[in-house]
Amino acid sequence: MVVLLKTLQVILALSILIFVHELGHYLFARLFGIRVDKFYLFFDVGGKRLFSTKNSRFVAKFFPKLAASDTDYGIGWLPLGGYCKIAGMVDESMDTEFLNKEPQPWEFRVKPAWQRLLVMAGGVLFNFILAIILYIVILASWGSAYLSNENRPIWANELAQEMGFKTGDQIVGFDGQKTLEFDRLQIEMVRDRAQTATVIRGGDTLILYIDQAKIGKVLQSPGMFSLALPFVVDTIPLASVNYGCSLQKGDQIIALDQHPIRYVQDARVLLQDYKDSAVTATYLRATDSLTTTLQVDSSGLMGIFSTMPALTTREYSFLEAIPAGLELTFSTIQGYIDDLKLVFTPSTQAYKSVGSFISIGQIFPASWDWYRFVNILALLSIMLGVMNLIPIPGLDGGHILFTLYEIITRRKPGEKFLYVAQIIGMVLLMGLMILAFGNDIFRLFR
Repeated sequence: MVVLLKTLQVILALSILIFVHELGHYLFARLFGIRVDKFYLFFDVGGKRLFSTKNSRFVAKFFPKLAASDTDYGIGWLPLGGYCKIAGMVDESMDTEFLNKEPQPWEFRVKPAWQRLLVMAGGVLFNFILAIILYIVILASWGSAYLSNENRPIWANELAQEMGFKTGDQIVGFDGQKTLEFDRLQIEMVRDRAQTATVIRGGDTLILYIDQAKIGKVLQSPGMFSLALPFVVDTIPLASVNYGCSLQKGDQIIALDQHPIRYVQDARVLLQDYKDSAVTATYLRATDSLTTTLQVDSSGLMGIFSTMPALTTREYSFLEAIPAGLELTFSTIQGYIDDLKLVFTPSTQAYKSVGSFISIGQIFPASWDWYRFVNILALLSIMLGVMNLIPIPGLDGGHILFTLYEIITRRKPGEKFLYVAQIIGMVLLMGLMILAFGNDIFRLFR
């Protein structure tokens, strides 16, 4: 059921993103009098499709003008993308029959360069506009919330310890810049290729030098800096093996079988050796030190929820959400561009983190959550827009690059050159797709 729900969320999100992207191309093309032969959601590989306005009796009967339109609107069977086939343009369809005919006034190839540029940029532009709208809706509806990095100790995993960090450290920031949000510590260290980290350890301020050779490992090690939480009891649910014990909300567990417990994570590690048994817990209640016997289940858990730190929240009016949504969109675009720079830097081994639809599916929640769905949709819209700006033939960025070359040099690349470039671009994109699926399959087996 979880897999089905995640799959449906992926298909819904991709459908929205693809439709909006292709709509950008379509509207600019129609604005300049360019004929659009096909507007398809998903690919109709082999000429097979789920729906087509040119082959639908229902459409022919009830919407005859739509059926007679120059454009075939349809849904393909392969949900890996979509396309807008523009007359007189060398694109991913690799249809070159028009090259043997005289140019027609409704074709893409006869239009001024600035119009063709806007047609090609329309998809990316619409993806960014969608992200802006979604972020405005998010901020106006739910506001923003984050975990402040002020006085937050880290639980350092094995890689973090190799790099010089220690559990209990408070990371102020990197390269002399403060990090305001705790969840962005690892992100900022990687994206900014930070050279140093400012750390407070035992009251002393230290400068740690970051080994750049380990950046690749950092990308493959999520949760390097998890929040180190004191084991302060919040609730003990009815289903817990320790429901009804003497612990109360606010009690702090400081030892298990005389092993000191500083943070919740210390307890998690220790309790793996106490599965299906009992353990003596020492805890503080106000100024008193008390003991009790607690049960540990077969998973090595006690069924006790610890208190969580309060989030820093801010609410926005609709008018306040507009500039905030714009700022969030552009900062997210910059962040993703920084991520792509890492991918194209072999020494970082960031290419190993490239993922396909399998990775996309994993980021969606196991139950329906509008807030998370809209957030993910906004992020994916930005990712799709930025990816399409990469100057590879076959992507919008390749077409934009050639058109800019024409505007600057006043020399238009030949149609045969564009055809060959398109083939090369498709081969590169196929290689990228194989890499993405290969990484996902490897991670599943690992």
